[in-house]
Amino acid sequence: MDNTEQVEELTTLIGDLVRIETENPPGNEKACTEYIANWFEERGIEADVIDEPYPDRPQVGVKVGSGGPTLVLNGHIDVVPAGDRDQWTHDPYAGDDLDGRLYGRGSVDMKTGVAIGMLTVAHLADDIKSGELPGSLVFHAAIGEETAEPGTKTLLESGYDGDYGVVLEPTRLHTATSEKGLAWYEIVVTGDPSHASRPDQGTNAIQFAKPLLDALDEYDTDVRERSDSLVGQAYSTVTMFEAGTKENVVPEEAKITIDRRFLPDESIQQIDSEIDALVGNVEDEHGISISWNRTRTYESAAIAEDSVLADVFQKHSARVADVSPEPWGVSASTDVRNFINDADIEAITWGPGDLAQAHTYDEHVELSSAADGLTALLGATEEILSRNHVSE
Repeated sequence: MDNTEQVEELTTLIGDLVRIETENPPGNEKACTEYIANWFEERGIEADVIDEPYPDRPQVGVKVGSGGPTLVLNGHIDVVPAGDRDQWTHDPYAGDDLDGRLYGRGSVDMKTGVAIGMLTVAHLADDIKSGELPGSLVFHAAIGEETAEPGTKTLLESGYDGDYGVVLEPTRLHTATSEKGLAWYEIVVTGDPSHASRPDQGTNAIQFAKPLLDALDEYDTDVRERSDSLVGQAYSTVTMFEAGTKENVVPEEAKITIDRRFLPDESIQQIDSEIDALVGNVEDEHGISISWNRTRTYESAAIAEDSVLADVFQKHSARVADVSPEPWGVSASTDVRNFINDADIEAITWGPGDLAQAHTYDEHVELSSAADGLTALLGATEEILSRNHVSE
C-alpha cells in the first residue's frame, strides 16, 4: 500500500468512527464496538466483544500473536457530549473532511488514536502470524474513559495485557512518561431553611459557605506551590456552586465542587487527608456543619523518563514529524494509570492530534498529523516487537 492509499484508508476510518455517536454520559459505545469488531473480522483478525464491566456497553479486545514481547495499543471509544449544536460550524457527527482537517466530536479525543491502533494491528497482523515479526500485539477499544469507569482496567484484567502499553491520546506525538492525577470533591455546607420574610429564623447555607470558599482559595494558593518538572503545577479549582430551591426560601444547603489536579508524587490518600483537615478547621472555627465526598478519581502515574518504550517512541516521532525527544508529561488524566498503577505495565501516553482540541466546539484533527502518527506507530511497534527481551 502506497502512502496515498494509506492516508485515504486512515481518513475513511476516522470519519466512520466519528460518525458513530458514542456520547458518555450516557455511554452509547455499543454501536461503535460492533463496528470495530466487524472491521477486524472482515480482515481475518479475531476480535472479542467483552461484556464486562457492563453488558449493555461492550468493549473490544484483540490479540495477534502468542510470543513476547507484547505491546498493548489502547484507545477509548466514548466521547463527551457535543453540547449546544448551534455552536458547531460543522455537524459534530458528520465527520466533515475539509482543507486537511476532519471535524467532529471525538475526532481528536480520541477516535484518531483508535483508528491508528486498528490500522497498525491490521497492517502487521500477517507478519506477526507468520513469525516474520516476533512478539504479539494487543488492541483495546475501551468504554467509559471520560467518566473514570473501569473499561481499560477490565480489559487488562481479562487478559488483554502485555509487557508495554501505549494509550493513544492526542499529545502531538510527544511521549508522555508521566501524567497528573484528577480528583473531584463535592463539599456540602448545611444550614436550616426558613421563609425569606423571616431570614433570621433559619441559617443561610450560602452565608455559611463563605469561610469555606475562603479556605479553599487559600488551599489552591498553597497547592500551586507544588510542581513537577514534566507535568507542571498542581491545582485545586472551585468549579461549581449550587444552592437554593426558591427565590423566597433561605437555602438549607450549599454544594461546592472542586477539581483537584495532582502530581505523580502526591497520593490520593494524602489529598483526602488535606481536604478533611481543611473542612474540619472551618467547622471548628465557624461552627458550621460540612460534609465531603470524593466523587471521581483518576490516579496520577509515571514511569522512568529513560524507559525503553519512551526511547523508541521518542525516536520514531522525531524521525517522522521532527518532534522533540525531550522528556515530557501530560497535564490531563488518561487510562495510562490503569497500566502503570493497576497492572504494573510500563506504559506511555502518546498519539497524534492536539489535546487543546479535545472537548471543544468544532473539534478537529489535522489529517497530516494523523498520518504521521500512523507512520510513527507502525515503526515503533515493529521495533518494540522485534526486541528479544523485556525491560526489568
